Amino acid sequence: MSDDAPPPETTTVSNALNAREVAWAKNSPELEAEHARINGPIIRTRFPPEPNGFLHIGHAKSMNMNFSLAFEKLGVPPEHRRTVFRYDDTNPAAEELEYIDSLRRDMEWLGWEPERTTYSSDNFRQLHEFAVQLIRRGLAYVCDMKKAEMEVQRDVARRRAMCRATGRDPDVEAPIPSPDILPGRNRDTSVERNLEMFENMRLGLYDEGSMTLRLKMDFESSNPNMYDLVAYRIKYTPHPHAGSGWCIYPSYDWTHGTCDSLEHIDYSICTLEFETRREPYYWILWALDLYRPKVYEMSRLNIEYTVLSKRRLLKLVNQKYVRGWDDPRMPTISGLRRRGYTAKILNSFCDDVGATRAMNVVEMEKLHHTARTHLAPTSRRVMAALDPIKVTITNWDEAVKQQEAEGGMTFEVPNSPTDKSLGSHTVTMTKVFYIDSSDFKLKDNPTYYGLAPNKAVGLKFHGGNLFCTDIVKQEGDKVVEIKCTLDKSEGRAKPKSFITWVPSDGLPAEVRVYSHLFTVPEPTDRWEEELNKNSEMIYPNAIVDPSVAEVCDKKHVDRWTSNAAVQFERFGYFVVDTDAAFDSASKSGALVFNRTVSLKEEVGKKELSDEEIKAIEERREKSKKDKEAKEARLQISPEDFFKLVPEHAGKYSKYKEDGKDKGLPTHLADGTELTKSAMKKLEKERQKHVKALMKASKK
Repeated sequence: MSDDAPPPETTTVSNALNAREVAWAKNSPELEAEHARINGPIIRTRFPPEPNGFLHIGHAKSMNMNFSLAFEKLGVPPEHRRTVFRYDDTNPAAEELEYIDSLRRDMEWLGWEPERTTYSSDNFRQLHEFAVQLIRRGLAYVCDMKKAEMEVQRDVARRRAMCRATGRDPDVEAPIPSPDILPGRNRDTSVERNLEMFENMRLGLYDEGSMTLRLKMDFESSNPNMYDLVAYRIKYTPHPHAGSGWCIYPSYDWTHGTCDSLEHIDYSICTLEFETRREPYYWILWALDLYRPKVYEMSRLNIEYTVLSKRRLLKLVNQKYVRGWDDPRMPTISGLRRRGYTAKILNSFCDDVGATRAMNVVEMEKLHHTARTHLAPTSRRVMAALDPIKVTITNWDEAVKQQEAEGGMTFEVPNSPTDKSLGSHTVTMTKVFYIDSSDFKLKDNPTYYGLAPNKAVGLKFHGGNLFCTDIVKQEGDKVVEIKCTLDKSEGRAKPKSFITWVPSDGLPAEVRVYSHLFTVPEPTDRWEEELNKNSEMIYPNAIVDPSVAEVCDKKHVDRWTSNAAVQFERFGYFVVDTDAAFDSASKSGALVFNRTVSLKEEVGKKELSDEEIKAIEERREKSKKDKEAKEARLQISPEDFFKLVPEHAGKYSKYKEDGKDKGLPTHLADGTELTKSAMKKLEKERQKHVKALMKASKK
């Protein structure tokens, strides 16, 4: 074994945060001593988002882990905890200054304070020097293979590894088609020539996509991520942070571990889909003789009735299914903030969810319950009518006289029934006021406790009975006014319920009530068909208690802070939306509220017909069967493709028995010889299967 050959892979037991290790992860005594000298008692983690989109609730879990929970698990005293906030900015084509700014603001809003803020791009010069070092050591080379060639190369290497793992001869079942493919025509280029070509890449002398720098790793590994990963590619795109000084950019794999080491990270924490990247992570640090942090993978956050895939979130925005990245239905931090979720709510939710390696789907109700727990004791309570109906008191003068002994028609209302420190406000009943349409029905029934013709209900805070004597309708039987009497006399019948109301000087507002973005808990591949058409219900003519004016002024509304939250009695918790432009002095300008969450879980709220639910379930079942069929298909080797796939099984009687065309049909089942044209068409079909196998191997 040469000096540059990596040591054999082994599996050992991790410590502290338990996870699989590889032999390359072991630090030399010298590296350990130097790391200890630099960090001393400090234990350091990092949060490294890519600035190519907005942070979502999954990132909130990652921040909670890296800034807090990891240290709790490790038993690190608070004074020795440090977390680096790093922009993992290696792909300028997808990065924007807007994203860079939003990442920082969202982190700060959640209350996390990093030790320092860094950029991967600040290390571009050092990363380039590291690449040159590996070229000089014969561990990196410039490659001109196109993407399709690399896919074929990796597929051959993967199939040969599978043969070795199952005791089969790879030279028989997965022969190398050409040394140009495996190990590749560029792998043995001289050091001098590689240095020259890499410098030409840096100088911009090659076309974009024509050359890459690859790491000379291990094509015999069982891990496809060890098949000579790309370290640098050419991109003629200015960088939003580093400027236009570079036209070659490092890959994620090349950058990730090296920056961890340069920043003296102790624990590199990511999600489980990166578990197979351990080998290249540690191989690179071994090759560069850099300190190797400990790596821990946790399960990603999966939550009901939403999607966290960046591609799907982008499509939701681009196809205008939502208002934008900060739409209150979106799982982005900005969307959740706009909907009324506070930093304390999100951090408490992440604390409850925790961080393990077990894959699971968290119920949306868990987030809603956390919100209610935090909002109930702190939200000011007021009355509102989302879909108001005008009520006129026909015995107003008599009602006023009845109330004089109790201080008149102005009532002091506590802002919270449990916390006196939140103070109170007054509300004055007027001859004309408004109730919500949900509190009135034209036809009464024994189980209905609201207002109906010739029926009385109690009126909150006033305490008397509201009796409906007449109704005024518009065309189409829509009730636009209810005429009532107020009765507070001794001996009146005790009402079964008390309803809320808003005086005539209530503030007009638009109220947006949100529910699940999807109709199913776990959206499938047909997720666009599963979007909930009623996920946003807008009440444009709502009326709210005039006392909210003092907390809803536009000068207090900002997209980067938690805006004023109130509880609309019986309807839920609401927050002032960023579209609001209300001026409390003049009582003018738009007043807009978003519902954060209902007062209790809305169990059994039917939003779809039985036929619609049945259709969705049938689609999901079909999707499940299609997935199973696809997975079964991916177990079929190219040689057995025409013998085993359902659409070809039994159609042919003879096949090519050796060479690259092994398994290709030559005769139909009845003995008829296939034409060259027919065989060529079949080979094209088989190549599609080969590409599908290669794509699956990368996952």
